[in-house]
Amino acid sequence: MTRLLVLYYSSHGHVRALAQAQAEGARSVRGVQVDLRRVPETVPLAVRERAGFQADDTPEAAVADLADYDAIVLGTPTHFGTMAGAVKQFIDQAGGLWARNALAGKVGAVFTSTGSQHGGHEMALLSTLVPLLHFGMVIVGLPYTFGGQIRGDQIVGGSPYGAGTIAGADGSRQPSATDLAGARFQGRHVAQVAARLAAALGDALAEAA
Repeated sequence: MTRLLVLYYSSHGHVRALAQAQAEGARSVRGVQVDLRRVPETVPLAVRERAGFQADDTPEAAVADLADYDAIVLGTPTHFGTMAGAVKQFIDQAGGLWARNALAGKVGAVFTSTGSQHGGHEMALLSTLVPLLHFGMVIVGLPYTFGGQIRGDQIVGGSPYGAGTIAGADGSRQPSATDLAGARFQGRHVAQVAARLAAALGDALAEAA
């Protein structure tokens, strides 16, 4: 059984919606077990209430759990062109995993939400990929075989670096059908790649034995 983790941080629900779509796509691949978890919150409750953060009852992830998965799909809102602070803090606690190469060879992917089309969407995706590369992960993006990302008749989130959505300056715009389809596509694509790698590794170990 190939294990895949969809891990996200979401303050107003946009990234959570994409995460759920990622998980849905991954679950469509036979032989893949998918867990949906969120990054622990770091913003004080009073601040969250003033900012209108959405409550989220999705179970929290623990850093140590990351090593148990064959693939990790990481979602974050875009904060000033990079990942959210809570996500960075979570990753910064994974030094022990890095030190023993616990994530090397596993599949990694990212997705995001941004307030505007030019609000750092691609920069957030690229900068979030950097620590995954330091962990030695095999990066999977959102290939152009998902045709929705090149349509020009509407605002579309995402890029070849990962799925995404545009939330609007006030956060009122919800992920479109195309945005969610892109997330499902990426989730399925990551699951397929992870399953193939796991099968190849199993065959290699069997031959060695």
